[in-house]
Amino acid sequence: MSASTQKDSVAGKTLTRTVIAEMLMKNFERLPDIDQKIFLYGPLYLAGNGGLAGLVCNSLYRRALNVTQAAVTSSLPMAVVPFITTFALYSAAVSNPLLSGDIHCPSCVLLRGALVGVLGGGVYPILLALPVNVGLAARYNTAPMPEKGNVLRHWVDLSRPILRKMRAVLVLQALFGTYLSSRNYETYTKLAQITFSSGGEELES
Repeated sequence: MSASTQKDSVAGKTLTRTVIAEMLMKNFERLPDIDQKIFLYGPLYLAGNGGLAGLVCNSLYRRALNVTQAAVTSSLPMAVVPFITTFALYSAAVSNPLLSGDIHCPSCVLLRGALVGVLGGGVYPILLALPVNVGLAARYNTAPMPEKGNVLRHWVDLSRPILRKMRAVLVLQALFGTYLSSRNYETYTKLAQITFSSGGEELES
């Protein structure tokens, strides 16, 4: 019997989403230690990679725009903001739905993990680095600004070589996000087996 079927009814009793989430959380500590650590701390590593991607993007744009000023003040948000964003996205899209029993499709979980890795830990840092460094370049007059009517093309041309250099980062983030979400789904499967195989006794106690 699948976890989704088991959770609908345990010992003949229909379970609400809140009850299912409480049962899963209650049995989380019964999982092997390695599964608990990967589930809890794995997203931090994915988010850390997003922070590193932010620093790399920041460095590439600073070189392209000849910006040498405000190194610390531009690098700090480029590391912190992608880190927080990636962690929050992964928690909302993968970790929390699994722990609440809201998602049971393994391919959906893997897709969500890959998308979070690419978008939160790859694309978002690139999009964030451009306006930050354009603002610095305009403030310190380190690079010529585009003329009106040529703005979009100018920044696309500037970003094209940077995007080529960031392709490897995007691929790595997608692979790591997929791997992490697959391990988290395995952990959820174990947790569901522990929870719903003894669910009848827990409901009656």
